[in-house]
Amino acid sequence: MQLFVGLGNPEPKYAKNRHNIGFMAIDALAAAYDFAPFREKYHGLLAEGQIGQEKVLLLKPQTFMNKSGVSVSEAVNFFKLDGSQIVVFYDELDLPPGKLRMRRGGGFAGHNGLKSINAHMGADFRRARLGIGHPGDKAKVNNHVLGDFAKADADWLAEFLTALCDHAPLLAKGEDATYQTRVVEAMHGETEEQEDENGI
Repeated sequence: MQLFVGLGNPEPKYAKNRHNIGFMAIDALAAAYDFAPFREKYHGLLAEGQIGQEKVLLLKPQTFMNKSGVSVSEAVNFFKLDGSQIVVFYDELDLPPGKLRMRRGGGFAGHNGLKSINAHMGADFRRARLGIGHPGDKAKVNNHVLGDFAKADADWLAEFLTALCDHAPLLAKGEDATYQTRVVEAMHGETEEQEDENGI
């Protein structure tokens, strides 16, 4: 069993925020793989289904970003999961828009959702870092993150969510590196090696 968690804020006014791309990814996965309806569980919204050959739980904490760990730790403890079975999707300022980077463990780069999860259960979980780009000025970061995606973002965002879903069976099997490669190729038509050569 795998638990895929998307980070975001629950009220409708936040729905299109860049900070809510984690929620968007979870909703896209639920639709793409015909999951059962979301229901209220573990201070969040939980849906059950299957991706590839694996049983997967999708969770959207409803505690607001800075208390995400309350919801995630409740679900993790109930199902007795370890870090290898948990993937957290969240917005990443330090990656260009539409870029995916997978990692396990590590720091938090000021992300309050990750900080909260760490406070409740530690940092040993898999991460799907979803690039939203940086505004280029620290003073503009808050408005950028909590601002809605612009109309100009619509095409790459739709393409990104589709790519995240299309290759999700790899993620469900724990093949994070291959998943990252396939999503990158879908988005940019390049291999990881070509990206490195181009300095991306």
